[in-house]
Amino acid sequence: MRTLFIGDVHGCAEELDALLKECGWQPGERVVLVGDLVAKGPDSAGVVQRARELRLLAVRGNHDEHVLRWHQGHQKPGKKLKPEHQKVLDTLSPADWRYLDSLPLYLRLPDLNVLAVHAGIVPGVPLREQRQEHLLNLRSISPEGKPSKRVSAGAPWGSFWKGPELILYGHDAVRGLQRHKHAYGLDSGCVYGGQLTAYVLPEGRFYSVPARRSYMYMDANP
Repeated sequence: MRTLFIGDVHGCAEELDALLKECGWQPGERVVLVGDLVAKGPDSAGVVQRARELRLLAVRGNHDEHVLRWHQGHQKPGKKLKPEHQKVLDTLSPADWRYLDSLPLYLRLPDLNVLAVHAGIVPGVPLREQRQEHLLNLRSISPEGKPSKRVSAGAPWGSFWKGPELILYGHDAVRGLQRHKHAYGLDSGCVYGGQLTAYVLPEGRFYSVPARRSYMYMDANP
């Protein structure tokens, strides 16, 4: 059985459909979305509905977590919701929210020796001791060895990961597709007019489809 790992979809439902077709996906084959199913793109509800109906697996991304907090009434006083997040709150169904709320922070697939996570893992820290903010937001390791959510703060965290598991993750659209020895970053910036990318095992092959258009401007210094 093949397993498809797919980068940040961000509400790009048509591109998700196109990528599944490009991969030759068949019902019964396993699909893992590496987080940020929603926000920024045109059809977050469509993405979550497809994930539910096709029984796709997924891990929670930082944007998924953000809208869940607002939906559950945990927003900070005085904070305003951005339009791209408000659209998610306005369009998801109760079943969509239940699905989003069920997503774990990481997913271990021992049969493939793979760990799926949205942003990253701090090298040298046991998985059970990883902080949620790093699982959802990590991008870099500073020269001093400190984890950071900023691209400019240092080198990609994946370049420090020594295994033994292969980690498949998203979140880092600025750096684009990343291929480190034991960690592959799959966010190729679909919502910013780039591509939606999948990595398929056991064949070990990347597949990509182009975005229909650019839905958002990318922050070059996140």
